[in-house]
Amino acid sequence: MIEGDRSRRRREPRHGDLSVADIAQLAGVSPPTVSKVLHGRAGVGESTRLRVEALLREHGYRRPVPAAPAHGLEVVFSHMLGSIALEIMRGVEQVAASRHLVVGFTDVRSRVTAGLPWVEPLLLRRPVGVVAVVSGVTTEHRDLFEAGGVPLVALDPTGDVNPTPSVGSTGWSGALAAARHLLELGHRRIGVITGPAGFLASRARLDGFRAALDTAGVPFDERLMRDGPFLFEHGRDLGAELLTRPDPPTAIVCGNDLQAFGVYEAARLAGLRIPDDLSVVGFDDIEHCAWVAPPLTTVRQPFFEIGATAARIVLALADGERPSETHVELGTTLVVRGSTAPPRRNPKIRSPW
Repeated sequence: MIEGDRSRRRREPRHGDLSVADIAQLAGVSPPTVSKVLHGRAGVGESTRLRVEALLREHGYRRPVPAAPAHGLEVVFSHMLGSIALEIMRGVEQVAASRHLVVGFTDVRSRVTAGLPWVEPLLLRRPVGVVAVVSGVTTEHRDLFEAGGVPLVALDPTGDVNPTPSVGSTGWSGALAAARHLLELGHRRIGVITGPAGFLASRARLDGFRAALDTAGVPFDERLMRDGPFLFEHGRDLGAELLTRPDPPTAIVCGNDLQAFGVYEAARLAGLRIPDDLSVVGFDDIEHCAWVAPPLTTVRQPFFEIGATAARIVLALADGERPSETHVELGTTLVVRGSTAPPRRNPKIRSPW
């Protein structure tokens, strides 16, 4: 019995030793189907793909290791404005250069739009680490990177990916400063356009906005709140909804600069002048903010520093270190330009500042 048990144990595959054919048999699919999942190719149904990925994780499947050694960091973007992406890349590159590492750039927008996986193709390139500037990073993505032995840091994820390290900015205090600036100018009816309601950053900025109003004793009017994607078109359309109300706001705080530019267009179409008839505040401080007329008052996010911080964390993880905190927030700064001014009618407002 002892010898038989030993023989049986020798025949049983160890955790991580299953082949593609073994995984295929367990999943009830063909080996080529498993290969398509591993390499992120199309032609696999979503339920089948999820079943195969679950088995790969469960059995600790070890993907074939290419002959070339890992040589750099990968920065992954999806639906990211070019000027912001460039600053993040510059920050990552500065840190990578100190370790003589190259930086790769991947845009997974088309794969995400088509519903295709984007993690597996990255793992095949064996990067030292990955900085994901993809809003929809999930715990499933994290598990795949962990199974592949590649450290991951997420930038401003939309949901909770703890314990995956993440880096962002102080959206709450940034929105607080934006609303406080308008309150100090004398505005009482302040509209707010946030990003998608389910995004953590959107909720943080809305909470900061509301906190400023509450501290100043100004009631929050939900009729002056809108939410939508961080896009010009949505800023224009949502801004138009606010400006065509019987009692329109005298100022609007936007979730990002693109939304603010959309509000500029809504104001133009309504025959309003900025800042004489309407004050506008954005969020991000992309380079275009200084070029529009009037230049946009906005909250600056330190994108270069965000990229550099993420690179330092992912390299520390690659060295076997554990971060002291799983989420790092870097400070935002209010940049006052020409798009904000006191309202034409300047009612007295109680201000604690």
